[in-house]
Amino acid sequence: MKFQLLKYLSILFITVFLLYSCQNENDGDNDDDEQKISTYFDNDSHNAGQNCMNCHVSGGSGEGNFIAAGTVYDNLKTSIYPNATVKLYSEPNGTGTLKHTIEVDGLGNFYTTSFIDFSNGLYVSVEGNSEIKHMASPITSGQCNSCHGSSTDKIWTN
Repeated sequence: MKFQLLKYLSILFITVFLLYSCQNENDGDNDDDEQKISTYFDNDSHNAGQNCMNCHVSGGSGEGNFIAAGTVYDNLKTSIYPNATVKLYSEPNGTGTLKHTIEVDGLGNFYTTSFIDFSNGLYVSVEGNSEIKHMASPITSGQCNSCHGSSTDKIWTN
């Protein structure tokens, strides 16, 4: 009887230990909850012009679960435009309520893991040094490079 009890307790202990170890191991590898927000002059980003959400999604290989991300180019659309600002408004042409501001980093990329409610559509404005470009139609997704640079023109400013 004591042998049976010892056997079951050993199995229980090993099971709990393995479950706890796996959970802690996954916590270190799972970056879905990691806070990532681009900032002016930062140079930690990569893959300019590519769809960031190919990797930076829940379960993806990229660090953080991006809610909005993309790349800004200069007016010739051949070089990245660093340190611009992306703003999301409730109405077109920079009107209505400013809902979110995202800084473009030193490599022309912007990204955030912060929650953004796209359900009512948001209007994008991109501010450079001398110009503000407005998107005419609202967006309902933050996967900017999934269209810009492939099926539509690149995001650009001056």
